Amino acid sequence: MTAQTTVIEPLGLRRRLNEYYELCKPRVVMLIVFTAIVGMFLAVPGLPPLDKLFWGTLGIALQAAAAAAVNQLIDRNIDARMARTCGRPLVTGTLSVGESAGFAAAIGIAGFVVLWQWVNPLTAWLTLATLIGYAGIYTLYLKRATPQNIVIGGAAGAAPPVLGWAAITGTIHPHALLLFLIIFTWTPPHFWALAIDRHKEYAEVNVPMLPVTHGVDYTRLQVLLYTVLLLAVSVLPFVFGMSGLIYLAGALVLGGVFLYHAVLLKWAPRPGLPMRTFGFSIVYLMGLFMLLFVDHYLR
Repeated sequence: MTAQTTVIEPLGLRRRLNEYYELCKPRVVMLIVFTAIVGMFLAVPGLPPLDKLFWGTLGIALQAAAAAAVNQLIDRNIDARMARTCGRPLVTGTLSVGESAGFAAAIGIAGFVVLWQWVNPLTAWLTLATLIGYAGIYTLYLKRATPQNIVIGGAAGAAPPVLGWAAITGTIHPHALLLFLIIFTWTPPHFWALAIDRHKEYAEVNVPMLPVTHGVDYTRLQVLLYTVLLLAVSVLPFVFGMSGLIYLAGALVLGGVFLYHAVLLKWAPRPGLPMRTFGFSIVYLMGLFMLLFVDHYLR
């Protein structure tokens, strides 16, 4: 009996910790933190101060995770009716609303304190504003109010490299705003590719995503147009002297592949293509920021 208890309790604890981990949307947060870290490295000609790098990364990660948890709290009824999200902790009941709210508040406050105390007040306030923009303005209002929700709400998702830059320098530099612009332009074609694949589910839960309100074909056109715009925006770091030829060449290749997906999505759609486009869009953004990082130090 004692032996059984010893085995069962650690398994229960591990599962519970995993549920809290899933509440943070770890894959989304990892992408956010990655772009923030690249912003930190691009902010200085050499290596960023290690203390700012560590505390800045921790504080931004904690607040991003808090925003993700609040998003799941607000969207739990919608999540329960969608195949993509029906396994989330609040839907399955493995975490209660009270537990999730307490956890979100704790890590959100901890993230703000870390940034205020060991980074700088500018980064603390900017990161808090980003949390409110995503978890509050986008999730609570925009998502349910307009088919342009992801365009307007994309400002919150585009902020991480600006937060990273501010964490190191205490300022908002024009080059950081170029990074913001890249992610802001990337967000619509990235998310609308997913929305095309899941448009029936969004319709069933009365969320006015673009393919629900304007049709799938119109959304395919918007994905294509935004991808063309993204390709143009992605060369701005080279145009303004922020990066060199290594970045430019890589950005054009990645942009060309993304554009190829968007063209197929518009004029040769087939099952599975929207999700492949969505998946490549993540590879695209990570590749673009990695190119910025490599180019920065090789130059």
